[in-house]
Amino acid sequence: MEYRELTDDEFRDLESRILYEDNHIMIVNKKVGEITQGDRTGDECLTDVYKAFIARRDLKPGKVFLGLPHRLDRPVSGICILAKTGKALERLDEMFRTSQVHKRYWALCCGKPGQPKGYLEDWLVRNEKQNKTFVTKTRREGAKLAKLNYEYLYSTDRYHLLEVELLTGRHHQIRCQLSNIGCVIKGDLKYGAPRSNPDGGICLHSRSVTFVHPVKKEEITVTAPFPESWTGVHEI
Repeated sequence: MEYRELTDDEFRDLESRILYEDNHIMIVNKKVGEITQGDRTGDECLTDVYKAFIARRDLKPGKVFLGLPHRLDRPVSGICILAKTGKALERLDEMFRTSQVHKRYWALCCGKPGQPKGYLEDWLVRNEKQNKTFVTKTRREGAKLAKLNYEYLYSTDRYHLLEVELLTGRHHQIRCQLSNIGCVIKGDLKYGAPRSNPDGGICLHSRSVTFVHPVKKEEITVTAPFPESWTGVHEI
């Protein structure tokens, strides 16, 4: 099978964004604007471009297998786990389904939370036409329970950095729940931000992931550098 030819610059960029790799999995740092799997836009997705990368790097003449056990929204950056074998994909699918993969996000918000640490539990309803999720005060048909922990880290000149531990995986969960407590994510027009970001994304970054390797059975923790566009944010 033939994959599109990558430019040298594209190849080097993709290589630089690999955070972890072995024979079974690859963990990469997704950029704002990239889609993790194909959609109706027809834009090239992350899995396809990394298939082309592997085909070139490893001189693979045939089809490259690369499975996607989870998704990351287009305007969000950060850690994306890819499976290089069918066995790894099957096991990772189950691990995500049963919450065995522990994810933490960084969110740069317009508002500061009332408490430095907190637990949020809300019933969420998704509106398919608007591609938006809403908090409902009471449980109702179609509502899904969403849970997360957050911790305030520090403030820049204008914004406030929170670390979020995701306990469930609902549509736009972090964006919706943080907005509901007055902590709208910078650039997130859909959930109340006053202005967009120049790159069209939002300041939500999949910062770290911890899980037991699906084949080696060793615990792995990987951290992804945040985008350079996050002015005033520093490592801690």
